[in-house]
Amino acid sequence: DMKHEPSPIVVITGASGGIGQALSLQFLDEGANLYMVGRSEPSLNLSGRHAQYFSSQMHWCQADLIEEQDLCELERKLKADLDHIDILIHCAGILTLGRIEDASVSDLDDQYRTNVRAPYSLTKGLLPLLKACEGQIVFLNSSIWQHARAGISQYAASKYALKAITDSLREEVNADGIRVLSVYLGRTATPMQKIVHAEEGRPYHPEHLIQPDDVAAMILHILKLPRTLEVTDIHIRPMKKASSGR
Repeated sequence: DMKHEPSPIVVITGASGGIGQALSLQFLDEGANLYMVGRSEPSLNLSGRHAQYFSSQMHWCQADLIEEQDLCELERKLKADLDHIDILIHCAGILTLGRIEDASVSDLDDQYRTNVRAPYSLTKGLLPLLKACEGQIVFLNSSIWQHARAGISQYAASKYALKAITDSLREEVNADGIRVLSVYLGRTATPMQKIVHAEEGRPYHPEHLIQPDDVAAMILHILKLPRTLEVTDIHIRPMKKASSGR
């Protein structure tokens, strides 16, 4: 079971939409004390039992993690409010496509700051709160690092870097009782993927892709597993494979 039940303290970045939002709703069902981080306030469907948690167990932290000031303020706020964090989940990420000869270096910088530097910095700052309760950390990564195809070098590089950070962190904090999970996702039905399909000139069929709710349910299941084991990496891909060039 999760530590400090029935109200584990959970911090989720990228909670405005996609997998971050799906995780947030499922954690509310679990009765978690939830800190949601995002650039824009989520359009959550807080009907039924979710609504009763809105005021007391749900905390919205507006932050654009590409901005150093926002990152520092978020860390300061969490340290001021909390004496421990049971679960930290990094879902925030941005993606820009482009061939190396055409792509903007500033786009590379933005993806590095959001996809690599922000989770690195936030994890570093919050580690004392995670060590205080033998917490758990989850990094949402991508299957792209297995095959960095043309036109996606910047995003793929950021995900390679995130993998390296996660693997090192896992060894460093094992003695502290902290579990570290990487989730490597294929194409998932999120707002980001809709944009990617448009840029690639592909028709977007979200029903054929990984569903955010399923990813969230899998992560929740792994986090509840007994402390006699650590799931280090999980790879999820759509069952229906896309044809190249379509």
